[in-house]
Amino acid sequence: MISEEDQRHYLAVARSAVSEAAEHVRTQKGDRDPASEVDLAVERFVRDFLHNKTPETGFLGEEEGGQPTGHRLLWMLDPIDGTVNFLHGLPLCAVSLSLCDANTVLVAVVDLPFIGTQYTALLGQGAYADGKRLRVSQTSTLANALISIDQYAFGEDAERKNRWRLRLTERLAHDAQRVRMLGASAIDLAWTAEGRLDACIMLGNKPWDTSAGVLIAREAGARVLDQDGSEHSPQSLFTIAVTPTLEADLMAAVQATLAEQRTAPDTNEP
Repeated sequence: MISEEDQRHYLAVARSAVSEAAEHVRTQKGDRDPASEVDLAVERFVRDFLHNKTPETGFLGEEEGGQPTGHRLLWMLDPIDGTVNFLHGLPLCAVSLSLCDANTVLVAVVDLPFIGTQYTALLGQGAYADGKRLRVSQTSTLANALISIDQYAFGEDAERKNRWRLRLTERLAHDAQRVRMLGASAIDLAWTAEGRLDACIMLGNKPWDTSAGVLIAREAGARVLDQDGSEHSPQSLFTIAVTPTLEADLMAAVQATLAEQRTAPDTNEP
């Protein structure tokens, strides 16, 4: 594990990279192409910036991949998390960057370009939004909880995957105060860390989407779990972040929905 001094050095580099990337996002106009030129331009900018500042690290980006092997430390980037929101002019999108040592996330930065907030975390050192320490909510009942759920699947096998999402949405709509679908995993996790949301549920775990937000949520006191209630890891199938006071009730709802789906005709997996 690298030293705390080195972690803070990498955090400063990450904040600079993400701040400049966020400015680039703010000045661009999307063309409604899901693989937008803006995503590619932001990723290339951040990749080159990090290579110049930290040539000893590897890099993995959502759009063009990278060279994740051969380096002890690895940057992971989602240049625009919430690309479809961005392309339609919705402000719910983020630049998400993390630094990993094997399966351990050491540094996280999530910037919301159109909202003007930057979230940061260092392993074991807490999570912050523009310098203010983050703490998860103290909501203790689902009836008072605001919960976000992953966007619907698209493409191959989407109909089967969405049956589970619809079942879970129906259950949470009955049990929780409200359910939201924001369309950006990094925002889901950061806002759970900040206490704006009481929990978020993502039916997937792409490392460039989740790694920064997972560290921020954990450092703010959230429990971050897989579908079976085990601790979230890079190998997890789901990404579920929840304030500890809601963990038991939320996971009971998730497990009940999984059980229903496994007994439904034609499918046994979400």
